[in-house]
Amino acid sequence: MKKYYLFFVLSLFTTAAFSQNITGTVTDAITHEPLPGVTISNNNITLAHTNAAGQFKITEDLQTIRIAMVGYSARLITINGATKLDVRLEPSAVDLQPVVVSASREGEARQDAPIAISKINSTQIKDTKATALYQLLNKVAGVYMVNLGNEQHTMAIRQPITYNALYLYMEDGLPIRPTGIFNHNSLYEINMSGIKDIEVIKGPASSLYGSNAIGGAVNFITQGPPAGYAANIALQGDNYNYRRIDADGGFTSGRFGLYAGGYIAHQKNSWQDYSDFDKYSVNFKTTYAVDDRTKLTATAAYNYLNTQTPGSLDSAHFYNKSYGSNQRFTYRKVEALRAGAKLEHIWNETNATFFTAFFRDNSTAQLPSYYIADLRNNLGAYQSSNGQVNDQKFQSYGFLVQHRSNFDFLHSRLIAGGYLDDSPSSYYAQFLNITKDVANNYYTSFTNTGTYIDNYRIRLFNTAAYTQYEINPVEPLRVVMGLRFDRVHYNFTNALTSGSKYKQQQSNDFNIVAPKLGLTYDLGANKGFYANYSVGFQPPETGDLYSARQLTPLKQATFNNYEAGGWVSAFDKKMYIEVSLYDLEGHNEIINQLLPDNTTQNQNAGATRHRGIEYAITYAPVNELNFRFNGTNAKHTYIDYNEVATNYSTNTSYSIGYNGKRMNNAPAWIANAELTYKPVYLPGFRIAGEWQHIAQYYTNPANTKTYQGYDIYNLRLGYDFKSSLIKGAGIWFNVLNLTDKLYATTVTSNQYGDTYNAAPPRTITLGISYSFAKN
Repeated sequence: MKKYYLFFVLSLFTTAAFSQNITGTVTDAITHEPLPGVTISNNNITLAHTNAAGQFKITEDLQTIRIAMVGYSARLITINGATKLDVRLEPSAVDLQPVVVSASREGEARQDAPIAISKINSTQIKDTKATALYQLLNKVAGVYMVNLGNEQHTMAIRQPITYNALYLYMEDGLPIRPTGIFNHNSLYEINMSGIKDIEVIKGPASSLYGSNAIGGAVNFITQGPPAGYAANIALQGDNYNYRRIDADGGFTSGRFGLYAGGYIAHQKNSWQDYSDFDKYSVNFKTTYAVDDRTKLTATAAYNYLNTQTPGSLDSAHFYNKSYGSNQRFTYRKVEALRAGAKLEHIWNETNATFFTAFFRDNSTAQLPSYYIADLRNNLGAYQSSNGQVNDQKFQSYGFLVQHRSNFDFLHSRLIAGGYLDDSPSSYYAQFLNITKDVANNYYTSFTNTGTYIDNYRIRLFNTAAYTQYEINPVEPLRVVMGLRFDRVHYNFTNALTSGSKYKQQQSNDFNIVAPKLGLTYDLGANKGFYANYSVGFQPPETGDLYSARQLTPLKQATFNNYEAGGWVSAFDKKMYIEVSLYDLEGHNEIINQLLPDNTTQNQNAGATRHRGIEYAITYAPVNELNFRFNGTNAKHTYIDYNEVATNYSTNTSYSIGYNGKRMNNAPAWIANAELTYKPVYLPGFRIAGEWQHIAQYYTNPANTKTYQGYDIYNLRLGYDFKSSLIKGAGIWFNVLNLTDKLYATTVTSNQYGDTYNAAPPRTITLGISYSFAKN
């Protein structure tokens, strides 16, 4: 008996002597953030998963382990007696189908989300070296972000190019601006330097996110604290005097982590007259792991933009490449502060809750070029010019709370949440007399009359409740049902006692119910399809309801969306294809009408229809080469729409019907393709060529005028040094509009001619960077 006991003890000792205690940390190779949920395996046997700090521990006598996570390229690690591993995973270049997205404000696999969703990952952001967000977002199928200069923009996603609030822009799942306040171009309030990923949901997402998520919702995921410590600095400039410096860094020590990053951009004496600008942008994020189940995250972001606004060009100046502005006094000045705190708690394996409190403080002051108007007599002869200076301010206080429960019944999941946004705001506009040199079509000066066009305050109060229930009745099938109720309340108080067409006080309420029903079916081997029905809504913005310039009363717009799509992987996961077909039916869609005096007026269209197909193809025949082709073919039609026109000779008004006409500023085909080469014999080097295509489109609702569209080509080169002497240094060389093409990012027409928003000529950017990190 003693012999057996001795043998047992010796066996335990021998096992312990030859077993290994291996610990490690897995991080994102680009952002250096820890990656939770990474699978560590050997011979298809799962050994461990990383925790919230990206850490794992295994006790096995192994030569190799496999480190893998959806959305990242797996790595096979040879241990060679090591007991501590530092593993960095690169975001995958091709197999994007299973990438984790936040379509439900919680991470989930792509095949579980019955919507058209795309993701720009950290590798694409790092390699592009964008100086403006349109250079990133235009890589997404179905997206055309219009460059209006100096980070200003408009957008076209399942819609014509529009200045209306049909898109919801978010930062970490929270709207950048509240519902109803100047929401069409808020992306100049984003810190590009602090973005980790960008997710684009195409089509209505109102059932989860609320108002304005009609054409799409764009969610910017900000970078968090790195594991260990990391820092980066970069300098860049171009041949038109754009200068920029980026810097960021952070650390994690124990349970606490900190990230801070930002950039300063300056432009002076560019290719376009009167287009100088300055921007300062910074954001902070801190995390504290209270315990393994509870995490606290605090964020803050500040953005300042001060830009001259040259306005658009007439056809003669545009085609002569005469980029002089016809005035030298318009501007836009923006200050935007956002802050928030998020508490996340995992109750158990099936229940989790988060609560986010947020604050916004925003001021947008401008003397807008698009409000400069020429007054004419009944014969159309010029009489005088006027404009305005205005300022809109708001502060927001609110919260978002969401709870998720998983059930054994049909492998289902329930998400329920509530949202509150209290955003008191103020707005004033003062009347300007503008002097014009008619012979040279040049506005020489202005006088502020001190007369108020508008002067009011609004108490904006948005409350919402939403729920989403998902069931998995059989393994490949997932059904998602969602419902959201919003109450948007505007309480208007007018400071003007005369000269206004509005009451001293009035309230407007918009009560909206937005349902969603969708399903996905996973065919296995990275193949599947989805279908959904969803509703989007858009209450009129406060400026459309209460501005004295807006003469037409507006109704709430609603949209019914019918959509189907699928995805497939081929050639041993070297090719990935995704396709979406949609039919978006608009009711009372708010249309931006260009008036003869060059100002705009919004009005409701009785009905519109938007139909199209979006497709994305990614192919990497070898590890060194990657090809991407994205596109959309669409038809946007007025079903029931009339405009009121004026006969100046008789001073009478009449109605013009556009039923069945194609909507203006709606290209039928938008495409973007890119070929990237990263040679294995020269690690760190990359070269990419990009093609952007915008097809011909009508520039007026009568379909009598067109713009031919354009094709442009971009070239990007970069090298990240890998040698120990200067490891961490990088250099890049970008050429945008390689062939120096003359083109306009958008063109509009009125009865007196066409106006062109000129795009930059060939632009050459050179940049250098240095980064270091230690886990």
